[in-house]
Amino acid sequence: MATTVRRDTTTLPAAALGPENPLPPLKPLDAAHGLDDRDLQGMPRDMARQLRYEPLRSVLPARVRDGYGRERTPTSFDTLVIENARLRVTVLPGLGGRIHSLFHKPTGRELLYRNPVFQPADFALNGAWYSGGIEWNIGATGHTALSCAPLHAARLTAPDGGEMLRLWEWERLRDIPFQVDLWLPEDSDFLHVGVRIRNPHERPVPVYWWSNIAVPEERRVLAPADEAWHYGYARTLRKVPVPEHDGVDRTRPPRAEFPADYFYDVPDGARRWIAALDADGHGLAQTSTALLRGRKLFVWGTGAGGRRWQRWLTEPGTGGYAEIQAGLARTQLEHVRLDAESEFAWLESYGPLTAAPDVVHGADWAAARGEARARLDLALPAEAVDAAYARWRPHADAEPGETLAAGSGWGALEVLRGQYKLPGTPFAESTLGPEQEPWLELLHSGAVPEPRRVGPPGPTLVAPHWRDMLETAPARPHAEYHLGVAQWHAGDLAQAVRSWERGLELAPSRWPLLRCLAVADQESGHVERAADRYAEAFDDLCAERRDDGVVWSAATASLGREAIGALVAAGRAEAARGVWNRLHPHTRRTGRFRLIEAQLLLAEGELTAARAVFDEDFEVADLREADEVIGEVWAAVSDEPLPGRYDFRMRP
Repeated sequence: MATTVRRDTTTLPAAALGPENPLPPLKPLDAAHGLDDRDLQGMPRDMARQLRYEPLRSVLPARVRDGYGRERTPTSFDTLVIENARLRVTVLPGLGGRIHSLFHKPTGRELLYRNPVFQPADFALNGAWYSGGIEWNIGATGHTALSCAPLHAARLTAPDGGEMLRLWEWERLRDIPFQVDLWLPEDSDFLHVGVRIRNPHERPVPVYWWSNIAVPEERRVLAPADEAWHYGYARTLRKVPVPEHDGVDRTRPPRAEFPADYFYDVPDGARRWIAALDADGHGLAQTSTALLRGRKLFVWGTGAGGRRWQRWLTEPGTGGYAEIQAGLARTQLEHVRLDAESEFAWLESYGPLTAAPDVVHGADWAAARGEARARLDLALPAEAVDAAYARWRPHADAEPGETLAAGSGWGALEVLRGQYKLPGTPFAESTLGPEQEPWLELLHSGAVPEPRRVGPPGPTLVAPHWRDMLETAPARPHAEYHLGVAQWHAGDLAQAVRSWERGLELAPSRWPLLRCLAVADQESGHVERAADRYAEAFDDLCAERRDDGVVWSAATASLGREAIGALVAAGRAEAARGVWNRLHPHTRRTGRFRLIEAQLLLAEGELTAARAVFDEDFEVADLREADEVIGEVWAAVSDEPLPGRYDFRMRP
């Protein structure tokens, strides 16, 4: 059959994403990925430089997605299906453009770990993320802020004359456009994926890319390396031998004890590939052109915390998974410089691989990886990948045909502002929506409009060009609020505080500014003043809120959570209880706030009542990756071992 691209739907048990958090994320969420400068000693010079290069200060201008829960109901999702006689590829355009399924028709085998549910969890840079499939991670160290966001999608002509699917969006953390072209040649066992990241600015930008591929964990992972950089949740990076160190074969995911990353040190000039093969020698291979240099294995491990996370992300009875990955740098802790008005482009290929099981699962590592490499060379020679890339490149600029899905309006806004010419990735003005309206007004009139009705402020744009416009806009309260957020993001903390204080003088809605000032107080060590401002902000919000609908509930929950934490830290448990009492009842019943209630009871000296909260059972839907708060609170209320249902620990 000729290759086709078509619309379809799939139904999954799914937890609703819920509303975005309306409070600007002034501090980064990710505390799991960091490195001590001492670990940089002895590393390759380019690697050390990229490890230091432009880490994120926050996830602005994105907003945090933390409004989801754990209750799943059957939900229909739009899909885009690319299919030929050999493969059927199912894509979720509304959820980061992820490949949900890669099904090999002749053998009837699913080549990926296909999650049977949609369950958001707090792993993305901005919160909500879900496991399974192949995800496209762009932005900064971690899972992309687009994990649960829609991408633009369209059908167009493939290099071989068939049909190709293009996905594209404007990545807002680094302020750059990117595209992913999915091309399945007729009668091919391998899906080609052409990726392009462009920098339209007159300044360099830091770039991050990792393609994350979920595979069933009962596999052996093979890659062309004898060493790897090991990174665990103790936050140390060290070189280890492959396949075995500390007496354990780390290329077999079920043998690991704790969650960890293994970044394979692929020699310069070696073919870029990675494979995961089952006991019979069947599985998935991924290979690419040379630019995509990094390869990685992530394992959850057999420890209680890793197994708990596996069950948490899917449903009981589902087999576990590991991740094999490919990226622009040696490790995911690095960012790569993309020069002004230039681009990165490469081609990846995904398909089935079969090798001799006794060899690829044998004790001789050189023979195992040599067998996998030889079988890959037969199935898809390196020269064929390079040739496919050469055929694709002229098509990267081709204008898309039929629109199949729409992403956000932020790209259209940036194209209007910068007058960029981006052939192949049109950001149509028709995609502009209510969130972009105030910024269009700023662009055209030089002023930020004051809100017409009371409500939480909309998103803030923080890129240098928008900050410059905010600097010259009339100094009205709403403009001062947004200017302060942009200045904070730029690292000008003192000026941000001055902007928020100016806005506060005339603001009809004071709580957004007071909350920002409270965060600034916390960062500068003024615990009491932060508590005062949080209390005042929450009072103002409660006087202003209009109903218990989604928007106001989200604002009340988000501000209440921060205010209670600040008041408890200042030793003001009674005032924190006052905030608790004014939260909406449905908010207090959620797992996150049951944990907060236990913390509040501890602050009030009610140890027995705090323990009773645990005995009644709760689930913190938005528990952050590597967050150990549940164990810490449990240790304060009990001398008993942490119950398994609360054990999410990712390190010894």
